[in-house]
Formats: sequence, structure tokens, C-alpha cells
Amino acid sequence: MNKDNITNNEQTDEENEEQAVTCQVSDNGIFASENAKHNIHCLNVIGQIEGHYILPPQNKTTKYEHIMPALVAIEQDMSIDGLLIILNTVGGDVEAGLAISELIAGMSKPTVSIVVGGGHSIGVPLAVSARKSFIVPSATMTIHPVRMNGLLLGIPQTLSYFERMQERIINFVSKNSRIKPERFRELMMKKDELVMDVGSVLDGETAVNEGLIDSLGGLSDAVQCLYSLIEQQKTDKESTKRTKYSTGKTVSKKRTSSATAKTDTKTAGKGKATARVSTFREYHPSAQRAEMRAKRGAENVSDRCR
Repeated sequence: MNKDNITNNEQTDEENEEQAVTCQVSDNGIFASENAKHNIHCLNVIGQIEGHYILPPQNKTTKYEHIMPALVAIEQDMSIDGLLIILNTVGGDVEAGLAISELIAGMSKPTVSIVVGGGHSIGVPLAVSARKSFIVPSATMTIHPVRMNGLLLGIPQTLSYFERMQERIINFVSKNSRIKPERFRELMMKKDELVMDVGSVLDGETAVNEGLIDSLGGLSDAVQCLYSLIEQQKTDKESTKRTKYSTGKTVSKKRTSSATAKTDTKTAGKGKATARVSTFREYHPSAQRAEMRAKRGAENVSDRCR
């Protein structure tokens, strides 16, 4: 094989790798770093969260049918150490956003979220679903009641349905953050802040002060926090393995010592029985007479044989 052919093959392989990376970035917005301290997966939640209806093509959307299988794959992939969620969303479908939030909150791998630009409406549960949440100072988060487009029935059952849906969101946010349900409901129903709607707009610092977001910081802060969570989880797993190993050793030692003790007890019991028999022979008259008779009988037999 010529050197020119080898060079052409190497160039072709490099071009194929570059094309694969480019396709991965263009399709999923994901870029895999090869020289990172830990292998983390970056998940983008951008634009409008699409629900059961397809939005117009000019809208930037996050499709739940793409995000949910990706989360399952991340949870199972042993090569991925943690998940970084970058949020810049205006909100969208309530049930789809809440379903994604529940999946993120139920992951065993370390997760960190960072809000850049905006984390509005159903983006709030998505932001707090991670173990640790960050927000940049210039980002904002809009909290407002549940709204629905289209034809509605003006009956009490419709309002009751809205209230139950709002309670689901309030309960999820309060369980996964430091904000109280009463305070979150108060911000949701605020009337003197938005012109055309009911609710509140929180900037980065206010969101942290309210207990909605854990920390104020940028990308480096979020990545370093995720690294710390990954290392802490690895340390906990190693300590758990050591504890199980030492516990198994202790159990085996206890079993061995108990078996030895049982053997010693049996041997001691046999010794005691032998001692009792000898003591009975030494001190009991009937036993002594029986021994004397046996000896005389043996002597008579030997004399006859002679």
C-alpha cells in the first residue's frame, strides 16, 4: 500500500468523524468533549415545549418525544457521569413539561440545571427538577397561573380542573426547591406586576432570594458543581462497597467462632461424661464389685487355657 493511499484514508476517517460530530450538534445540540474531567451530557431545553400538537415550523421547540427517550438512555449509559440541563425556554405544554421534570427528578445520576435567558412558565419546574439549580444574573423567570387556549366550557368543573393542575405544579416546585407553597402561590397570583396577565417576573438574584433557585452563577459554576456531585457519588459508592465487604467478613467470623464454640462444647460434654463414668467406678461399691468379678473370671479363663 502506498503512502498516498494511507494519507487519503486517514483524511477520509477524520472527515467522517467531523461530519458525525457536526450531525450530532445540528440534530441534538450535543457536543461530546473527549478531554473533560468527567463525561457529562448536555441537554438543551429551548424555545417552546411542544405537547400533543405540532407547533408551526417557524417556532423553536423542544419535543418531549425526543427528550424522554434521551433521558432514559442517559440514565442507563455507564459512560455518562452526569447531566447538565441548559434552559432558555418561554414555557409551553404543561403536562409535557411536568412529565420531563418528573423524569429528571427521578434520575439516579447527578443533575445540574442552569437558567440562561429565561425559564418561564413550565420552565420553572424544569429548572428545579435537578439536584442543584443555577441562574445567571440577567435571566428571568415568569410565574403565572395555568392558561388554556381554544374553546372552553364556562362551568365550575373547568375552573376546578385548572386549580388541580396548578396544585400539581405548586407541589412539585415546593418539593424540589426551598420556596414555600404559600409564597409560590402568592407570586403566581400577583396582580400589580404584569400588565396583561396575573403573576410575577423574577430576575436571577430575586429567584435565589425567594428560594426558587439554589445559586446565582454561570456555566463554570454549574460544571464545577456537577463535578463535585459526581465525585461525591463515586465516593459514596466506594464507601458502601467497603461497608458491605467488612460486614460480610464480620458475619463469616461470627459463624466460624460459633461453630468452634459448638465443637468445644461437644468435646467438653464428652469429657464430662467420661469423667462422670470414671468417678462412678471409683466411688460406687457395686461398680467396684463388678470389676473384681470380671478380673477373677478372666484369671480363671486364663488358668484353664494353660
